[in-house]
Amino acid sequence: MKTAIVTDSTAYIPQQQAQDKGIHVVPLQITFGAESYAETALDTVEFYEKAREELPKTSQPPIGEFVSLYEKLSEQYDEVVAIHLSSGISGTMAGSKQAGEMVDNMDVHVFDSEIACAVQGFYALKAAELANKGMKAEEILAELEEMKKTLRAYFMVEDLRHLQRGGRLSGAQALVGSMLQIKPILHFQDKLIVPYEKIRTRKKAMNRIVEELKKDCGKEPLQATVIHANRLEEAEKWKAELERDCPNVEFTISHFGPVIGTHLGEGAMGLGWAKK
Repeated sequence: MKTAIVTDSTAYIPQQQAQDKGIHVVPLQITFGAESYAETALDTVEFYEKAREELPKTSQPPIGEFVSLYEKLSEQYDEVVAIHLSSGISGTMAGSKQAGEMVDNMDVHVFDSEIACAVQGFYALKAAELANKGMKAEEILAELEEMKKTLRAYFMVEDLRHLQRGGRLSGAQALVGSMLQIKPILHFQDKLIVPYEKIRTRKKAMNRIVEELKKDCGKEPLQATVIHANRLEEAEKWKAELERDCPNVEFTISHFGPVIGTHLGEGAMGLGWAKK
């Protein structure tokens, strides 16, 4: 049995790395006015510059793109493991599953990461590693479920209005009154973005996230990623500090790309980790 690995563009796996690992990426869509783009076609820095002038809209991949990919993969593979951003904030996973049911001679197994961005990418990279070792889909999915038990991620935004306007924030009522005075830490819970804790300043919010990492970083080898929304210099500085505090953790830097950046806004910062 040969198993193909598919994910969507919100995993933000660098293109070369995805190619090297054999991961197939289906892009979500960004729309500015009357112009629509595949997320993978947009430069992230240029996106944030453009988004300051005009807030774009986002949409899941057309189902035909999934069908086309799965039909092509069926020529070389017996099955697919498709790993997608949380089904609580996007219909991407549902579209992928529907497309899989439309393709003959191919079993498509859809995995809900219940999250997004580079921590979603952890699953895809792990799945590719296992597939390259010859593991079947059911075995890969079991390993991903084990990883899910160790995966944690927190993020903060400069302005909650992006999330509220896009309908991606649950429990927002509790934050509205003090929205302008706090930098709430957010996380995914039951597939939705919800407040984790209210913090007064950006620096204190980031320090609070580090406290959560330190609870785990001495237990077992971890991989972690600093995620930024057009704040590379700040991300690099934070990564250097984290490497000093948690020398046994393997850190990388990733970004909130156009689709997720539309809903979080420029300046957002996050940190996610999981067992290696």
